[in-house]
Amino acid sequence: MLELRHIYKSFGGVMAISDTSFTLKEGEIFALIGPNGAGKTTLFNIITGSYKPSSGEVLFKNQKINGLKTHKIVRLGIARTFQNIRLFSSMNVLENVLIGFNFQMKYNILEAFLHFGRFKKIEGEFKDKAFLLLKELGISHLANNMATSLSYGQQRKVELARSMATNPSLLLLDEPAAGMNAKESDDLAELIFKLRKDYKISILLIEHDMKFVNKLCENVLVLDYGKSIFNGKLSEALTHKEVIAAYLGDFESLGQSNVGS
Repeated sequence: MLELRHIYKSFGGVMAISDTSFTLKEGEIFALIGPNGAGKTTLFNIITGSYKPSSGEVLFKNQKINGLKTHKIVRLGIARTFQNIRLFSSMNVLENVLIGFNFQMKYNILEAFLHFGRFKKIEGEFKDKAFLLLKELGISHLANNMATSLSYGQQRKVELARSMATNPSLLLLDEPAAGMNAKESDDLAELIFKLRKDYKISILLIEHDMKFVNKLCENVLVLDYGKSIFNGKLSEALTHKEVIAAYLGDFESLGQSNVGS
């Protein structure tokens, strides 16, 4: 589904990513983990076209995509959420999700401006699709609320619904459980499993909550200061000396529990 080959990225002579490679299989939930500043979000930005790698290749379904514009990468089937929630404050929940369907709506600018021709029919169809997505995520009752009036966890779900509206085959989640309590993160893990099953998607996530990663992922890539220090099963990472040193004991509460679902 996704392959990164020997990715390097530098900013003004500072190496942010150094010789990083990994493969994500179809249907897999794979995690990028590591301390703050390890280069995880930089890798997300490279995959989604926000950054160009200094060298190396990004392949999606065996097609090289580094160098493509972000909107073209979205059309190929890669969507993402952000570490800091990015919702339109002037729009309600339903309108925010409709933005995700934008490139699928086949009407011209004049029809959209004057609300005639194909506009009403197509807009109605996609409002129904957006509502169904919200229903699946358990927040359809909030469709007409202003998006930024919602709780943090609810806003996360709106952003997730908007990403799903682009019809991705690969979904990138940047710290989806950040700021959530244990119950909310457990519910989110179950929701991610459901989305993978129902929509046949693969998922790449960044997360600091190791218990959350433990629920979702079997395989992880561990980054530290832009370098890959481990690539393999999370159960093996728990006993890896470099990983333990990088995290300074964050894995202790996990013990040797079973991984994945």
